[in-house]
Amino acid sequence: GSVVASYPYDDSPTHRPTGVYSKSADDEVFKYLAKAYASHHPIMRTGKPNCPGEEGETFPDGITNGAQWYDVEGGMQDYNYVWANCFEITLELSCCKYPPTSELPKEWENNRESLLAFIEKV
Repeated sequence: GSVVASYPYDDSPTHRPTGVYSKSADDEVFKYLAKAYASHHPIMRTGKPNCPGEEGETFPDGITNGAQWYDVEGGMQDYNYVWANCFEITLELSCCKYPPTSELPKEWENNRESLLAFIEKV
């Protein structure tokens, strides 16, 4: 896990594991939507999720192009965009994939304003 808003494409023509910006035709729209979410999240907007084992990982403005972060061949986000014209972003909301129940109220507070801002854009 991490704390970042990721946008298409997740796959790249080279399939290099990381570091390839794979720009879609709607790249500016995706960046706009990802920033709408990230800019309202207290951790995501810093671009420094500080996840255990990945303390040096950074994401400018709390967003990333999927393939630039890591290449995913055949992912749903790209499939839905290419074949169904669905504009999806992927939200990584926590360093922990399964946070304890006791942390859920804090996670809600971290994401509430982001979710409302995102819904307003939709």
